[in-house]
Amino acid sequence: MNPSCARCGKIVYPTEKVNCLDKFWHKACFHCETCKMTLNMKNYKGYDKKPYCSAHYPKQSFTTVADTPENLRLKQQSELQSQIRYKEDFEKNKGKGFSVVADTPELQRIKKTQDQISNIKYHEEFEKSRMGSLSIDAGDERRGSEDGGNYRRTPSESMPPHQSPASSSAYQHQRQQQQQPPKYGYQEPVTPVTTQHSAPAGGKRYRAVYDYNAADEDEVSFQDGDTIINVQQIDEGWMYGTVERTGDTGMLPANYVEAI
Repeated sequence: MNPSCARCGKIVYPTEKVNCLDKFWHKACFHCETCKMTLNMKNYKGYDKKPYCSAHYPKQSFTTVADTPENLRLKQQSELQSQIRYKEDFEKNKGKGFSVVADTPELQRIKKTQDQISNIKYHEEFEKSRMGSLSIDAGDERRGSEDGGNYRRTPSESMPPHQSPASSSAYQHQRQQQQQPPKYGYQEPVTPVTTQHSAPAGGKRYRAVYDYNAADEDEVSFQDGDTIINVQQIDEGWMYGTVERTGDTGMLPANYVEAI
């Protein structure tokens, strides 16, 4: 059974039927409600289930809502709920960064590549610093050999300026490990510095020309002007003797003392 036209109420046959806006129209009856311009399925605009052209399409106007006490209360309540939810989300995401990034295979590959680059740079810098320290030590040893073994480190070379006594011991220990010549055939047993040793009698007497703090347990500390007795020459850089003022016996650098 054929339906009726929504405009004229007559029967709409299939050859002239337009099905739009939940209604059936004749092609000639499907026109704008205002200007009567014939419309089709491409240029019509529906409003309240009626066809309109673009020029006469009804403009929607918004209703102004008065700021009544109830509306103000609802607005304030909505703002409070928004703040509470924001704080909850902030606490949950604290320490996680600004955004959550999915741990995809591509990101894992990029992260692994960055870690490898960081390791390579670290090893390169470490090798450069190590080679630099070795070249400095080689220069000190060469300068000492050119001076005939009589090169003496000044107090500024032994202890850097503005350095606390606690850190000076560690610094001297590091310098001694880097610059200390090998102890040929002689190894003093490891004993506390405060322990007094009996040195062989008949050694030479030397006078300290610089202050020296022991950097190892088998070394002795002394001050400028102290007398070192029973001194035995170990090699060009080190001696073994007893500080007459303190009675401590152990190893001492040869370039910090001079013969009396």
